[in-house]
Amino acid sequence: MKYEQALTIDLPRARVIELFESFENLREWHPGLQGYEQLEGEPGQPGSRTKLIYDEEGRAVEMVWTIVERDLPDSLTVTYEAGTLYNRVVHRFTEEGPDRTRWQTENEVKVKGLLAVLGFLMRGAFPKQTLRKMNRFKEFAEGA
Repeated sequence: MKYEQALTIDLPRARVIELFESFENLREWHPGLQGYEQLEGEPGQPGSRTKLIYDEEGRAVEMVWTIVERDLPDSLTVTYEAGTLYNRVVHRFTEEGPDRTRWQTENEVKVKGLLAVLGFLMRGAFPKQTLRKMNRFKEFAEGA
C-alpha cells in the first residue's frame, strides 16, 4: 500500500531538520518508545541501522530503522522493519517561507502473513497513524 501525508510546520527548515534528526527528541513524538540501540554504521548516515524498542500496550515491539538515502535539507529516505512489516518512507522538507516548512511523507507499507490480512482490513489506519506522529512532531517542534 502506498500513501502520502503532509503538513506545514511554523519553523525554518533548518530548525525542523535539527529537531527531526535528534534521537533525543524521538520520545517526544514516537509514543511508546522506550529506547534505541545503534546496530551498525554512523548514526544519521546512509546504511546506519538502529533498533527502536517500543512498549505497545504492555508488550515489547522491536523495529529496525535504516537510513537508505540522505539528501538533507531536501529529503531523507528510511525503512522501518518489524517482523512481517516493512515500511519505506521518503521524508521531504520544503521551505514555504523563512519560518515555514512543508513536511511531506511518501509511504510504502508491505505486510506478510496474518498481518497482511489485518493490514488490508485496516488499511486506513496506517495513514492516520502517520499523520498522528507527524502532528505530534509539529506540536513538539513548534513548542521547543
